[in-house]
Amino acid sequence: MSARFQVLDWRPTPMGTVSLRRRWDPTVGEDVYEAKLDSEFLMSSLFTVVEVEMARLALAEVATSEPDVVVGGLGLGYTARTVLENPDVRSLVVIEALGEVIEWHRDGLVPVGETLATDRRCRLVHGDFFEMVGSENGLDPETPGRTFDAVIVDIDHSPHHVLHPSHAVFYEPAGLRSVARHLNPGGVFALWSNDPPDSDFTKVLGGEFARAWAERVAFHNPLQGREAANTVYLATTEAEPTTPAGGQG
Repeated sequence: MSARFQVLDWRPTPMGTVSLRRRWDPTVGEDVYEAKLDSEFLMSSLFTVVEVEMARLALAEVATSEPDVVVGGLGLGYTARTVLENPDVRSLVVIEALGEVIEWHRDGLVPVGETLATDRRCRLVHGDFFEMVGSENGLDPETPGRTFDAVIVDIDHSPHHVLHPSHAVFYEPAGLRSVARHLNPGGVFALWSNDPPDSDFTKVLGGEFARAWAERVAFHNPLQGREAANTVYLATTEAEPTTPAGGQG
């Protein structure tokens, strides 16, 4: 058992004070890692079921056998690690606005940090996902204009509860259209939300993609002793048209 409570890092940033702490939780009998921005919890290692399932749901929908993937929002790294657990994934770009969070992983302060930092398929990029998705250069600074087979986003609490007011436009038609622009035919967009499924947002999402739907993902909350649930929104672009057998027709 480690120390009952330890602040592993605490630093001011342009977005607010970011902190990482580790505490022993007697309810589950293990260390729990928690990331906060000012007083808001960004992620806890106690609740990772939905982050993991989001990656699995997205990869199950991709139209190619060796997908190139983007994860927007590094956090404690569980979504990115799940992507890398799929041996078919060819490459992963993880975009994180806070350089301090990337340092946690590279310095081994969080449990999955070494996995992400040492996997050759994975690059951790310090950047603003929302600015990058709206730019012509796109989501990979090393290859401007590159497109991907899946874009998986876990940054804001929900489309209606954002960490910064500038993020709100991303959840409107023009912002969602910008995501589709960075996807290959048959590509997948996945989005985590702490709120129940929102039919209005699903409808907006469906207006910019070929298909769109919401998945309710339930998990056990050991602190409250009951079931809880988050939402994963999924959307796909049109698949590549196939050439009929026997010629171009």
